[in-house]
Amino acid sequence: MAMQIRRKALLIGINYFGSQHELHGCVNDVQNVAAFLVSRGYSSSPKDMIFLTDERSGPYYPSGHNIIAAMDWLVSEPGCCLFLHYSGHGGQVPDQSGTRASGFNDTIVPVDFEQRGMIDSGILHRHLVSRLPQNSTLFIVFDCCHSGSAVELPYVYRTDEDGNVNLMDNLEAGMQLMGEASHLIQGGFSFNNFGEAAQLLGGAKDFFRGLQHQFSDDDNDTQNGLAAQSDFAEDWSREGKSVFMLSGCKDEQTSADAFIMGKHVGAMSWAFLETMKRDYQWNISYVQLLQNTRELLQQNYSQVPQLSCGYSFDLNRPFRV
Repeated sequence: MAMQIRRKALLIGINYFGSQHELHGCVNDVQNVAAFLVSRGYSSSPKDMIFLTDERSGPYYPSGHNIIAAMDWLVSEPGCCLFLHYSGHGGQVPDQSGTRASGFNDTIVPVDFEQRGMIDSGILHRHLVSRLPQNSTLFIVFDCCHSGSAVELPYVYRTDEDGNVNLMDNLEAGMQLMGEASHLIQGGFSFNNFGEAAQLLGGAKDFFRGLQHQFSDDDNDTQNGLAAQSDFAEDWSREGKSVFMLSGCKDEQTSADAFIMGKHVGAMSWAFLETMKRDYQWNISYVQLLQNTRELLQQNYSQVPQLSCGYSFDLNRPFRV
């Protein structure tokens, strides 16, 4: 008899009650997502599903400390199918490391952010992706502003206005720059082409550093010689974790707090759940999930959902949670 896979879920909804930043649909989102997960075989027992909302108290209050602790619980066991949903504010903070080309890191916003700050994408990656056991799978839905790179996964898929899915492949773009730099250097060490190669190399490092936490801080590449392309590829994608994130919008966009069918909800959470309700045979693919959520959102909202992955894979595979 095959052993049943353990399923765990962490659902975070923050309305920021009584503050000038108050939202209205985030706690409702958590309740709606919980009902969907139960319909797909998840247990609502506290040992399997944790809720953090600002209607609750103690360890279930969505402070920064409790959110990180709950994320650590989520990825603590091997061989699990995991689901994380966050509905709340998203933001951006200046990138102090200087490794992101945009100059900013995406964040999620705990209820106590004014006292203790936000949780940036670097922290999220380390706690959710780096700590994830290799034989576990994590699916994430982030319904918040500036969420496109919130977990810093290397492969990003996005639909265009016609519904076509395009790969915004940071690794591929970075490797292309590396190849161009290598070609220039191999063509001879004149000052002109070496300077151009160094410039290309610097551009490539923006790609690699932007999403890869373990990238070397050594800035002496142009002095020590251009590293082999395979070395950079290994450094970029060596984690290869089974993580999939559906985000409510691109980095520069906001995500709507909506009022739909008489109820306050997050627009992205609503579109995701509406799409899943139509999956009668439980065989919707990842590409259909992305296309259908985009189709629902673009009827009333400008935000463009994205699917980010820890490795390159076939989007026509059935979506399983």
